[in-house]
Amino acid sequence: MPIVTSVELQKHFGPVREKALKEPVTVTHHGRPSLVVLSLEEFNRLKSLDTRKHYYAWELPDDLGAELEKAVPAPACTQFAHEDVP
Repeated sequence: MPIVTSVELQKHFGPVREKALKEPVTVTHHGRPSLVVLSLEEFNRLKSLDTRKHYYAWELPDDLGAELEKAVPAPACTQFAHEDVP
């Protein structure tokens, strides 16, 4: 995957855009990967693979709500037990 700095992206957006239409381009900031620029086609392809669903609390299916009620917090979370809302 090609890598460009954020400064290069600002100064040479056109050529970076052309690269990103062919393959994802990593953008670094202060030497660390920060962003990935990719084509809309690739973005849509990746989004189509995401089968996760989101719900508001009042929309939860009964079986999922029941499973959440049975969930036990991880031991590392016990330090926050005093924050439980009745």
